[in-house]
Amino acid sequence: MTRVGVGIIGAGVISDTYLKNLTSFPDVEVLAVGDLLPDRAKDKAEQYGVPVHGDAAAVLEHPDVQVVVNLTIPAAHVAVSEAAISAGKHVWTEKPVGLDLADVSRILEAADAAGLRVGSAPDTILGPGFQTAKRAIAEGVIGEPLFAQTAFQTQGPDLWHPDPAFLFSTGAGPLLDMGPYYISGLVSLLGPVARVFAAGLRARDERTVHLGPIAGTNFTVEVPTTVQLTTVFEAGQQAQSLLSFDSALERHGIFEVHGTEGTIVLPDPNQFEGRIAYVKPLGVLRDGAKFEQEWIDVPQQGAVVGRGLGLLDMVRAIAEDRPHVASGQLGLHVLDVMLSAEQSVETGQSIEIATTVAPVPSVPADFDPFAATL
Repeated sequence: MTRVGVGIIGAGVISDTYLKNLTSFPDVEVLAVGDLLPDRAKDKAEQYGVPVHGDAAAVLEHPDVQVVVNLTIPAAHVAVSEAAISAGKHVWTEKPVGLDLADVSRILEAADAAGLRVGSAPDTILGPGFQTAKRAIAEGVIGEPLFAQTAFQTQGPDLWHPDPAFLFSTGAGPLLDMGPYYISGLVSLLGPVARVFAAGLRARDERTVHLGPIAGTNFTVEVPTTVQLTTVFEAGQQAQSLLSFDSALERHGIFEVHGTEGTIVLPDPNQFEGRIAYVKPLGVLRDGAKFEQEWIDVPQQGAVVGRGLGLLDMVRAIAEDRPHVASGQLGLHVLDVMLSAEQSVETGQSIEIATTVAPVPSVPADFDPFAATL
């Protein structure tokens, strides 16, 4: 067995779940952790038994690191991914893949020219919850999909995050922070998006940190904090999505697909598992009769892991010479949808999507993250 060497750049909060999972997969070996704050990288490395730590260069210059995991803030994603490709390494990046279509396209072209792969979160679309539902739809339990509805509603991360300003700045907000989960799921199920229309609002121009060492500090809100998004897919289906940091009602993970012969409810696209169930049409109601619709549960298939699953699939896909699921091309298309939605909010116009993406591969039900394959 040849384990693939992995290095992580960015030792913030999200790095814990990556380190926990990646250090448990037999096909990969985490060799280095780097961060702008080397002491933070040192703490993570010691906690998870990673032998090398330091700044970003400690990862980029490590001769045995073959894949760089980019967990930096969104504004730094492009620069770090570009540096990794220049160093001859594959890249897995947290979402969004970047903040500018031209920059991301340049990265993907550079990777292709160098024979390298780019993968992009979210990798929740590889989880057994989503994949079980995707297989059920492919098997026809709801007929032909017609339209979808999704919703993410919360009061906002300023209630719980100790330093939330970046989540309300350019490149974030509910659209770019949470949108990748929902839009990636929709594209994986319904194919590429042809055009979008969106409306947005900003409930307050200023918010306050409520927890942690800087509690009581105010910060400026730069982006819409509620977005209503309509997507029209190349194949003709439609979806309506609500993404809000302004809702008194906490409601996460609403994801429904409605077809010619039924409706299926999928798990929260920000999770790797959850309930999958579908319902069939009532049929003809006579003489005012009322019938209860019966929900039919679909048993979930596959091992439950967490973040890092997409990187593992990419590593195996490289060895098997096949496309990986959460590709850089998918990340580019999802970014295009979100940036076009921002443009639609600003202009009030429907926006055509410039990019497209090949059909997103499915994950076999017997995919086992803990069985060595390399």
